[in-house]
Amino acid sequence: MRTGSFESMVDAFYIFKKDLIQEFKTRYALNAIILFAVVTLTAVSFSIGVISADDDILCAMFWIILFFSSMSGLSHIFVREEETHTADTLKLVTCPTAVYLGKLLFNFMLLLALEIILVPLYFGLMDFYVRHLPLFLIVLAIGSVGLAGGGTIVAAIIAKASSRGALFTVLSFPVLLPLLISGISATRIAVNARSFTEASAELQTLTAYGVVVITVSILLFEFIWNE
Repeated sequence: MRTGSFESMVDAFYIFKKDLIQEFKTRYALNAIILFAVVTLTAVSFSIGVISADDDILCAMFWIILFFSSMSGLSHIFVREEETHTADTLKLVTCPTAVYLGKLLFNFMLLLALEIILVPLYFGLMDFYVRHLPLFLIVLAIGSVGLAGGGTIVAAIIAKASSRGALFTVLSFPVLLPLLISGISATRIAVNARSFTEASAELQTLTAYGVVVITVSILLFEFIWNE
């Protein structure tokens, strides 16, 4: 087992590459999150119809759809290791930190793929107009890091449970609630064309959340992974 910092980063990249290749073959997680997002967004847009929703509601709805869509696919990253019985092999060949970082990178890329599709659809179907687009994109990027970090560690916790799907969303929501609140608030500021300065508190909260959740996850992951 390689435990050095450089070796761990190399192993993390290979784990990410392995998961990416597997995902291209099955497209399980990608199809799950994209289909959930499209179906939910379509249902919501038809329900609202010609009624013009308030910007505050649209901001909250965007993050809610993003959260539940991501939860439908992020848990698969560790479930797949249990189903294919490759978790024990990973424990033998690399350190827990490399496993977590590799899975985190894969989940982050999965979120980016979701957002590339979800954001234009949401803007078009919901008549959602953001006046400060750079701020919105920065909020989305930082929020995605925290969402991937929190989702990855919760996915590791519930991987061996029998009812994984239900547990993942239930356990993830309280963990990710501070991120969702800050993301909604910062998106509201971006919609109203305010400056980066006015969103500094929300940006700091999102950044701090991402740093804390990833740091704590790395520290705790060894105990969760070797359980």
